Formats: sequence, C-alpha cells, structure tokens
Amino acid sequence: MIYEFHNIFDVTLSEEYRMAASPGFWLLAYAAIAIIALIVLIARYRLNPFIVITLVSIGLALLAGMPADTIMGSYEAGVGKTLGHIALVVALGTMLGKMMAESGGAEQVARTLIDRFGERNAHWAMVCIAFLVGLPLFFEVGFVLLVPIAFTVARRVGVSILMVGLPMVAGLSVVHALVPPHPAAMMAVLAYDASVGQTVLYAILIGIPTAIIAGPVYAKFIVPRIHLPAENPLERQFIDREPRTRLPSFALTMGTILLPVVLMMIGGWANLISTPGTAFNQFLLFIGNSVIALLVATLVSFWTLGLAQGFNRESILKFTNECLAPTASITLLVGAGGGLNRILVDAGVTHEILGLANAFNLSPLVMGWLFAALMRIATGSATVAMTTASGVVAPVALGLGYPHPELLVLATGAGSVIFSHVNDGGFWLIKEYFNMTVIQTFKTWTVLETLISLVAFGLTYALSCLL
Repeated sequence: MIYEFHNIFDVTLSEEYRMAASPGFWLLAYAAIAIIALIVLIARYRLNPFIVITLVSIGLALLAGMPADTIMGSYEAGVGKTLGHIALVVALGTMLGKMMAESGGAEQVARTLIDRFGERNAHWAMVCIAFLVGLPLFFEVGFVLLVPIAFTVARRVGVSILMVGLPMVAGLSVVHALVPPHPAAMMAVLAYDASVGQTVLYAILIGIPTAIIAGPVYAKFIVPRIHLPAENPLERQFIDREPRTRLPSFALTMGTILLPVVLMMIGGWANLISTPGTAFNQFLLFIGNSVIALLVATLVSFWTLGLAQGFNRESILKFTNECLAPTASITLLVGAGGGLNRILVDAGVTHEILGLANAFNLSPLVMGWLFAALMRIATGSATVAMTTASGVVAPVALGLGYPHPELLVLATGAGSVIFSHVNDGGFWLIKEYFNMTVIQTFKTWTVLETLISLVAFGLTYALSCLL
C-alpha cells in the first residue's frame, strides 16, 4: 500500500516536473516576464516606451530561441503591418478632427449635445454618439473621429476629459466587440454561421447595459481618483484657437463625420448590395475601405468645414500640416506594440496559450470567451483574438450541436477586449491622447475593457440560460 502510494506520488511529481521543464512552460514564463518588465521599466523607471518595447521584444525573441537573424525581420514586419493601417487612419482622422475643431463644428456638436442632454449628462451623450458612430468603424477610426468632440465637450462643461472620454471609448469598444456590421463581429458571425439579425438584436440587448456600466458608471467612480496634468498638447490643437462667430450647422458637421461611417457600412454590405466580382461590387469595396472612406471624408471636410466656412486654401494647408506633429509619438508607440505582437506570435507564445486552453473540457460558450481572452492578452489585438478564437471554437460547437451560434459570437467578442495592456495599440492611443501615465491608463482604460468583457460575458451566459 505504502509502495503504491509512493509510486503514485512519484508519478505525479514527475509529470509536474516534466510540465515545468517543457519548452512551452518556459515560453509562457518568458512572455509573462517580458510583460512585467515592460510595465516596470516604463511606469517605475520612466524610460522611453518606444525604446523599452523594442528592447523587450528583442529580449523575448532571444529567450524564446528565435534565430537571431530573423528577430528584427519579425519585429519590423509587425511594426510595418500595424503602421500600414494605423498611421494612415490616425493622420487622416486627425486632419478631419482638426477641420472640425477649427471650423467650430466640434463646438456646434458639443453645444447641441449639451442642450439636448444637459451639462450634467454630457457623459451619457458621448456614450450614445460613440455607440452609433462606431458601428462600422474599427476602434481607432471612431476614436480619432470623436476625440475632438470629447475635448470640446469637456472644456465647455468644465470636467476632466476622462469624464466624457471614457464613456466615448466604452461605446466604441462595445460596438467593436459585439455588434455587426462591425468587421470583427461579422467575421465571427460567418465563422459560427450565425444569423446576423439575431446577433444584432442580442448584441444591442447586451451591449447597451455593458456600455453604461463600463462607461458613464465607471467614469463616475474612477475619474475623481485620476489627476491629469494641467496641460495636454493634443487638446490644445483642438481647443486653443480664435473663437468663431459663425459655426457650421449641426447637420453639416454630423454629415461630414458620418460620411466615412456610411461609406464603410456600404463596403461591409457590398456583396449583398451587388454581385460579387462585378465592377460595381469592386467599387463599393474600394470606397468602403477605412482609409479611402476617411480620405474622402477629409477631402469633403476641406469644403464643408473649410472653404464653405470662409477659410482659404492656405489656412487649410496650415491646419492639416500643424496637426500631424503631435501624432508622431502615438504612431511610433502603436507600431512598437505591433512589433511585440508579431514577436509573441512568431515565438510560439500564442500557440502555447491555445494548446493550454484546449486541454480543458469547456462548453463552447466558455471556450469562445476564454480562447478570445487568452489571445487578446497575448497579441493585443481584439480583431485577431476574435477571428482566431472563432476559428478554433466553431468546429467544436458544430460537432456538439450548440443551438445558439449568435451567443457564441457575443461570448467570443466579449473575450476579445479583456485586459488591454502594453502590446495593444489602443492602450497607447488612449494614454497619449488623454495625457495619462501608464499606471493611470491601467486604472482607467484597462479596467474599463475588462469590465466590458466580464459584464458582456455574464449577460450572454445569463441569456443562454433563458434561451
């Protein structure tokens, strides 16, 4: 009996030892150490975030055993892929925002929102407009479109930018994760073979209370505890200008802002509107591309918010040139986050996480949320997390005959936004625009994203019990 007990004990020890000694275990340990090192070096020792992310990415790649001659190629590919989209989006969105600010369009929208909702409810106004504007847009696009309005509303009401900015990003993030026709949600709808109509209905039922809790409610709690510097360089370019007596109308300004939203929505439904492969279909897909849609809207703003408001071409050129300088640090940080993302993928960290999660016998609903959450933490991309997790879980759900694929879309979307941290471009976007420290960004943005994930999954799980 004693001999058998010792045998069992020895086998258990040897299995645990093998697990601890496996390459996968150390790969996950190195990734965890890299993330902790990033946070400590940036937050505690105040080192330049771009330099730190680059050095930690290289260090992680070396520890993970990547060939030395491939490391920089992998990092540069991640930076290039990320900046190839984000740099264009930030530049065009900032130009559009600058035109909105200089023309007084942001002021007009802020006045109208404050008049309709009241000064005490400005944060409710921002979450509502973000929920609507964000429907067909990737998070970064919606953010750069709406941030000038947030700065203007905050200045007029006399509150911290976080009081209106956090509800705004909550609305954008909820839509990004849950509601078709947003591109990420649509990818999951296709993977799970879910009904678009039912998914939209359930997403709105779950998304509205989720946005309220993570946005206005959480903002009320956390904003008094976050003290921002008096000066915000990015705020100045939207706020500090000569007051205008003549403002563009609310309808004209909102029409200009919503133009890229409409174009992207058309692009998203191009295959339903027209026959795939035809010239008309290709045209719809072209104008629905986020960069083309923003480019068109920016060009239109040169007329609607520029020439039509009395500005000349020299003034418009001046506005579009001077607004780009403050975005340089943002694009560098976002690109570095993309480089770290690629290192994590190429080193095999994401593969190990998926293998670890797959070892547990979970329901498809929990599996969708958990896989997406692990991929989000590892890669920093909600879109990558959602598409990867849905691709893994869909065959399992089909094999088990899970009856509610629409809820799988929502559970996967909820997992895809959890715990945004230093490998997520959105983390640095929020930090720089709102002029926060890394620790403050964790307390506000990271907690907000985690709230969205947990609340949305909890409501999805409750709905699955009712259905």
